[in-house]
Amino acid sequence: MPDTPYEDVQIEGHLIDSLMMPHIMDQIMDLDGEFEMLTFEVGRMKDDPSRAVMRIFGRDAAHLDELLTAITEFGVVAVKPQDVVLEAADMDGVFPDAFYSTTNLETFVRVDAEWVRVRHPEMDCGIRVDEAGGTAETLAMSDVRAGDRFVTGHRGIRVLPLERPRESQPFEFMASAVSSEKPKAQIVREVARELRQVRQQGKLTIAVVGPAVVHTGAAPHLARLIEAGYIGAVFGGNAIATHDIESSLFGTSLGISLKEGTPVPGGHEHHLRAINTIRRCGSIEAAVDRGVLTSGLMYTLIKTGTPFVLAGSIRDDGPMPEVITDVMEAQRVMRQYAQQAGACLMLSTMLHSIAVGNMLPASVRTVCVDINPAVVTKLADRGSFQTVGIVTDVGLFVEQVADELEG
Repeated sequence: MPDTPYEDVQIEGHLIDSLMMPHIMDQIMDLDGEFEMLTFEVGRMKDDPSRAVMRIFGRDAAHLDELLTAITEFGVVAVKPQDVVLEAADMDGVFPDAFYSTTNLETFVRVDAEWVRVRHPEMDCGIRVDEAGGTAETLAMSDVRAGDRFVTGHRGIRVLPLERPRESQPFEFMASAVSSEKPKAQIVREVARELRQVRQQGKLTIAVVGPAVVHTGAAPHLARLIEAGYIGAVFGGNAIATHDIESSLFGTSLGISLKEGTPVPGGHEHHLRAINTIRRCGSIEAAVDRGVLTSGLMYTLIKTGTPFVLAGSIRDDGPMPEVITDVMEAQRVMRQYAQQAGACLMLSTMLHSIAVGNMLPASVRTVCVDINPAVVTKLADRGSFQTVGIVTDVGLFVEQVADELEG
């Protein structure tokens, strides 16, 4: 193929058992490209990496560029790497046209012949490079400022794919297809083990919670995890705060008695009265300080000093004073905690889970619990491929995890 443009690339790692090589080959063939395997050295021992050098052929320069861009996320890098191509943003809030769209995997860029680690891995961002300081970081589109210099194209980029751990772990068993038939006791033990490990490492476990946490009776057990130091931050919306405080003030959630499971006369007003009570105090924290709010999940967050972020939506009643109604500001605040996370529990909230999943590095252990299998499947489909989906009642799950950690 003498007249066909090509580029030689290399890849190193556990190429066979982590299925990286099949993925690379499939991607090239799916895009109507061709390849030639120049060398393939398989690791002799189980812990030895394998190495391969491939020649990628495209129909023309544009097609070759498309192929190389597509396989970059699998750790492929040019045999003779070049520095990244940088271009300045010409206006606020807009990337250069050819900007490199990031994955949530650990990434390096080549600047002045040196590989520089990109700080804060996050999908669907650009990479801003400070050549003078020798640093690189992901940046959301809304935070772009004219004059910022961003990586364009695929040259000089190295992505480190997640590889299957060498040891067999129950957590890896959990990562199979979403099913309601997985052994829950084993899953609970493994999630508890992960939470212990993350706490020992000094990282945050984030809990992303929806109002079902209150409806199902999981809130007191989540409060136990917070008091024990296993949850370092809580994300949610107006609803989780509203119904938790409603349950504390009136013993109901959405007007349903949490003790009897039956509607309470006038209960449909309770969530509004709860919001009104807190707004009269000025804030949830003020309500705790004044003795108006004396129990519940939000009370526990305030008393333990555990940070929480409540992001508003167009359908919110009130909302509660602490709710951040500017969604871009809520995203910025959440991102600060997401970058410190070691694990994340997503508990019965589809939209918040997808949003937070988009902010998390792929290295963050992520567990999504929902009674609806479509929710946990959709989260993985949105790019959070590291997510383990557990189809079960969130109330029982959180209680069992809390019991396991206490035991």
